[in-house]
Amino acid sequence: MLTIRDLPALRETLAAYVSAGERIALVPTMGALHAGHMALIEAAKPLATRIVVSIFVNPTQFGAGEDLDRYPRREGADVRMLKAAGIDLLWMPDAETMYPAGFSTTITVSGVSDVLDGAARPGHFDGVATVVAKLFNLVRPDVALFGEKDFQQLAVIRRMAADLDTGIEIVGVPTQRDDDGLALSSRNVYLDDEDRLRAVALPRALGVAARAIGRGVDAEDALTAAREMILAAGYETIDYVTVVDAETLQSSADLARPLRVLAAARIGGTRLIDNVSVDLPEQG
Repeated sequence: MLTIRDLPALRETLAAYVSAGERIALVPTMGALHAGHMALIEAAKPLATRIVVSIFVNPTQFGAGEDLDRYPRREGADVRMLKAAGIDLLWMPDAETMYPAGFSTTITVSGVSDVLDGAARPGHFDGVATVVAKLFNLVRPDVALFGEKDFQQLAVIRRMAADLDTGIEIVGVPTQRDDDGLALSSRNVYLDDEDRLRAVALPRALGVAARAIGRGVDAEDALTAAREMILAAGYETIDYVTVVDAETLQSSADLARPLRVLAAARIGGTRLIDNVSVDLPEQG
């Protein structure tokens, strides 16, 4: 595995891959790697001959008062995991490399960025879209893989990639979960033992709501019950619990369309997000 931190070396290595006719997959991360990231890498292996992973804690997607300074950074452990996973190249730039002096461009993806986390965290998805566009331009992958846990982020990136004619195949990989159902997340390390036990109420509540909506229960009744279940478990606040069209992310309970139940809530001061799909009734 090559570990590269400077642009000339990155460009030289990638040019060699392209000259050799290699197909390149990119897995962008912010480090603090876990089994969810490893699932992205495994999903990439059948799709490409070279696997590139980036680790960059992107400052532009963190708002004022968010956890940029304390976001978990475990470079040594991350490198060992990636070597064991058999990737080809680790791109690990610093902020000055990604955002040199005078950098002044921002990408905004309207519509899918405006709701849910976009409303709760203003500017967040501008930072995501901008850094991912930079990674796409630097690596020029054939395919890029993202986890479905950050479902809105995946929708934003798909929209951006299509709108900008990148030609990059965007692949969503199903959410990876602990045995009790909690979605794997780098931020789970913030939870103490008691909050970790309580946190599982989030996916459980979403699953109950999604199954109820799929059976035809009134969507708002199902969502209200989910909110009550989440708060009763010990979550302090809820940013949103909602059902949306899986493509547009607009509020919807139209069972003729693919639907997702999404939520963001705080427990022990840690903000967790999750989502589950609604099983639609069989047509016939």
